[in-house]
Amino acid sequence: MKLKRIVILIFIAGLIAAVKIFGLDQYLTLSYLKGSLDRFSALYESQRLTVIAVYFLVYVLTASLSLPGAAPLGIAGGALFGFQTATIIVSFASTIGATLACLTSRFLLRDWIQNRFGDKITKVNEGIDREGAFYLFTLRLIPVFPFWMINLAMGLTKISLLKFYLVSQLGMLPGTMVFVNAGKELAKIDSVKDILSPGLIISFALIGIFPITVKKLVALYRFKSGRTSEE
Repeated sequence: MKLKRIVILIFIAGLIAAVKIFGLDQYLTLSYLKGSLDRFSALYESQRLTVIAVYFLVYVLTASLSLPGAAPLGIAGGALFGFQTATIIVSFASTIGATLACLTSRFLLRDWIQNRFGDKITKVNEGIDREGAFYLFTLRLIPVFPFWMINLAMGLTKISLLKFYLVSQLGMLPGTMVFVNAGKELAKIDSVKDILSPGLIISFALIGIFPITVKKLVALYRFKSGRTSEE
């Protein structure tokens, strides 16, 4: 079992190293994805299933390896596939990737993560003990910690992988929809004046105010729940 863990760790480390050494992370930037949108769109028109499959796999790998690029991929997905299709693809790809990262944390990287993020993991564990799955749901809605850190930290808690997946799928969906919608609007930019289009402004405004809005709603829910229980 120990040898198997070492082999898997070497494989994961090799993937991450390859991304850095060969500069593959440059292909996960919004500027590159936006600049290649016409080419990807033409390819999508001729080979839809293949493009969706490759995009899905890249997104899962990006999320599972905790690489930067998930947000640009989500925006690019909205631009390439349209709102409804991209929402479905990104929702499942991001959740599967997050669950794989959680699984890796739980069975392979426990000691390293505990030493590296011990203080933050303590807060997460306290939250899970106090509020259970609702705490994870809140973290997904309000990005107090980066999503990749949540994935790794949850691997050190007692939450089951199935519950982690289901709660993450639901909790990340609103944010996914906001980013995908921004990508849908981004695809409409043909000139400088289009940057100030109402749709695009609203989309990026939603990205900015979404966490604050959810935080207020969660606080209101907790306040009402506490008052109800006291009564």
